[in-house]
Amino acid sequence: MHECPFCRIIAGQSPARKVYEDDKIFAFEDINPQAPVHILVIPKKHFASLGELPASEAGLLGEMIIRAREIAREKRLEQSGYRLVLNTGAGAGQSVFHIHLHLLGGRRMGWPPG
Repeated sequence: MHECPFCRIIAGQSPARKVYEDDKIFAFEDINPQAPVHILVIPKKHFASLGELPASEAGLLGEMIIRAREIAREKRLEQSGYRLVLNTGAGAGQSVFHIHLHLLGGRRMGWPPG
């Protein structure tokens, strides 16, 4: 996984502005933020996309969502709202092939997205 930029961040081989870390999850600020708060929540275990996540790892996705919620609370986004985005595949906008959630907040979000 040495070529995966997120795996390199997890391994400490590339810099990142860490927001949270435990034994399963790593969260850090996006280097190209699309909102005042833009944090990526990733599993430490490499899966290229949601399409590659086995059903046996469904709990990991739940943990990522709960952690994103907790970070949103810490960032005081509950009142104004926030968005979680999980892109799957290049056609959906996924540019780094390591499953990740985008936590976006701090501005009004439009609908439909994209």
